[in-house]
Formats: sequence, C-alpha cells, structure tokens
Amino acid sequence: MKTFRELGIQIPDILLPSEPDLETWAAVACDQYTQDRDYWKQAEKCAAGKPSTLNLILPEVYLNDRDKPVRIKKIRGTMNEYLDENIFAPAKHAFICVERKTAHGRTRHGLIAAIDLETFEWKPFSSALIRATEATIQERIPPRMEIRRGAPIDLPHIMLLVNDPEHILVEGTCRLVKEAGEKPVYSGKLMMNSGSITGWAAGTKAETDYVLESLNKIAEANTDENDNAFLFAVGDGNHSLATAKAVWDEYKKQLKKSGETDEALAENPVRYALVEIVNIYDEGLTFEPIHRVMFNADPAELTGYFIKTFGSSLKDAANAAELENAVKNSKADFGFVYTENGKTVYKHLSTQITDLAVSRFQPAADGFIKEHEGVSIDYIHGSAEIFRLGAQKNAVGILLPPIAKDSFFSTINGRGPLPRKSFSMGEADEKRFYLECRRLFNR
Repeated sequence: MKTFRELGIQIPDILLPSEPDLETWAAVACDQYTQDRDYWKQAEKCAAGKPSTLNLILPEVYLNDRDKPVRIKKIRGTMNEYLDENIFAPAKHAFICVERKTAHGRTRHGLIAAIDLETFEWKPFSSALIRATEATIQERIPPRMEIRRGAPIDLPHIMLLVNDPEHILVEGTCRLVKEAGEKPVYSGKLMMNSGSITGWAAGTKAETDYVLESLNKIAEANTDENDNAFLFAVGDGNHSLATAKAVWDEYKKQLKKSGETDEALAENPVRYALVEIVNIYDEGLTFEPIHRVMFNADPAELTGYFIKTFGSSLKDAANAAELENAVKNSKADFGFVYTENGKTVYKHLSTQITDLAVSRFQPAADGFIKEHEGVSIDYIHGSAEIFRLGAQKNAVGILLPPIAKDSFFSTINGRGPLPRKSFSMGEADEKRFYLECRRLFNR
C-alpha cells in the first residue's frame, strides 16, 4: 500500500479561530462576483469589526484596481496580526470532514487535506496525480503570485474532484467520524444567506488509516496501462493551485541554492496547498455552466457570427424563464440577453453541436474578440447575474448549457483540459468559503 507522501497527500495542521463566528469569519471564494462590487461591499459590512477571512484575501473584483499593492500589504499585515493576537486556536493535526448545506437545498461533503504541489501539473496531457480540468491562462498567474508569495497563511478555496463511485473516501470518512461520536470543530450559518456548514476533525489513527486505504483503492482503480494514476482533477481554483505551484517552484530554487536538503524540501509547508476534496458523484454536487458576458459587442453582429460559425438557428424567447429552461434542457444550445431600444431581448440559439458545447463556444468567442477591437469578455457564475448584466447597456449576456459528469475523468485523461472557465461546481453562493487556514511561513 502506498503512503500518503506517495499519493501526494499530507495530513494538515489546521488553524481555526478560537471563537468562531462562521457568519462573519467565513467568506466566499475570491473569484466569485467579479462584476458585482456591491456584493463585496455588503460582505465587508457583514464582517466589519470582527476577525474574518475576508480580511485575508483579495477579491478578484479588485485585482486590477490601482490600490492593489496597498490591499496586499494590508492583507499580509492582517495575517500577521491574527497569528500574533491568538485569533487562532492551537493547530489541529487532522483532515477536516465538511458537510455543506447550501441555500439551494443541496448538501455536499468534502475532505480538507494538504496536497503536494509536486504531484500537480496544469499543462495539457499531463500524467500527474493531480491534473487541471480547464486550460490555464499563464498571464493570470503572476498577479496572483504577488498575493501568495511570502504570505504566512494558506486559505483554501480550491476544490479537487475524486472519481469515487463507491463513495468510500469523502462520504465514508464523514460517516466514520460521525459514528465515532466526534464533536464538530465548527458549525454555523454562512454570511449573505449562503447556507450552513459543519466540520469534524478526522485525526485519529483509525480515521487517517481509513483515508489512506480509501485513497489507495481509488488510485488503483484510476491507474492506466502506463501505471499513471489520475487521482484528482481540479474542480475549482485551477489558477490558485497553479499559482501555489509557481510560488513553490520559485521558493524551491532559493532553498536549493542555500543548500536545503531533499528531506527538508519534502517537509516545507510552502510545498503543500490546502484543498477540499469532493466526490464527483456526490449527490449535492452540481455542475453548472460558467456563462459569459461580452462587452461592447453589437448584439446582431455577435449572434450572426455564432449562427454562421455553428450553422445554427436563432429564435425569440418570451422571457428569462423560458430562455433559461430552453438552454438548461439542451446539450448544446445558447441563450443571448441584451437590450434593444430600451427593452431586454431574449434569444435562443439552437445548434447541432455533438461534442461538449463549451469546447466549441470558447474558440469561437475568442475569434470574434480578435476580429472586433474593444470587445471584451468576462466569466459569470449564475444565470441571475447574466440576466442582470444583459439588461445593461453595451453588454450581451450569454447562457451556456450544462455539463454532464459522465466520462468527465476519461475526457480529461484522453483529451486534456477543457477550455478555460468551462464549468462551475454549483452556483456562486455554493462555492467553497474560506474557513480553515494553515501556516505557510514561520516568521
């Protein structure tokens, strides 16, 4: 049986607040609500005056603001303050079993663990234990490195998918800790009406042995004829994980120059990243499409471009609900929302695409942008946000169809990563909230 190290896993030392008020402490992933500053302003009001992970992250809505260096400096200072002022309880050497109840009536389970960044590769057609599911945009990594480089605390919004149809790893471990009568290490509601969350430590020998045994079974079942195991696929946070790896590669070079041994490198906290492992077959896990909004594009020209590209037909939808249902119940149709003569227009583009729709859509969108100066694109979680943006001037909201879980791992294994921003695991408010922490650098 392989060891945790051989499987790219480390039992983490988890930092949690001494007096957790989850409704103010936990904040949603930084890459959500990228066009909604009001959301983040409201979140700031919720957390005002209290310790919060919101003070330890840089929401991507502010990533291109002029005051970014000031924000990053403040984040570092707050991290150190939280460590110095005993905001955190003593670290727990354990996995954390997570039960998340969302505001949409779904319950999903997760397992918090540290993964070895040496076992992750985001480049296409990798044979690494942990692989990217979507194309990584290299230009997005350096700005994120500024945030992680030298940061004393690691907070996870990364979610890794595991191909576990028997539900042995995540759900099995959660069941084990509950049956053992373990008390939760945290439990409560999440801010902004985002549901609730409960976590249990899984740190006894019986519990960690069970995790190791389960990982070995899954690795064996997902090993190809060349003896390459595909253990995890990055579900959320691909760029964050790629950033963590880039920071580690950079830091590793410095350590090697200073004579650090391989054994010391293997134990260095920066080599690892905190993640939540989620079973792709978890009944509470939904794969939602990541929609698009295009700015400064002429709607007629844009829809005409896609009709020509896909050999499609375009028709009117009576309202938002009709358009959303038509796209949601299709395999490869798209919905367009924009204003025309002061009114909101809903258009249904029906296609005969037989492969994964987003794999055809994104290259076409990139081609349109290349041909039309001044047109830009953003990636939007949640259909409600698409309808809000589509009702604004100079914006075209585009609904994409859902992505099935079937053959997900085999597709990634055979064809490499999907186009960037192909799917989302749940709605925006169902994303992983920053909650657990881990020390990266000892000062």
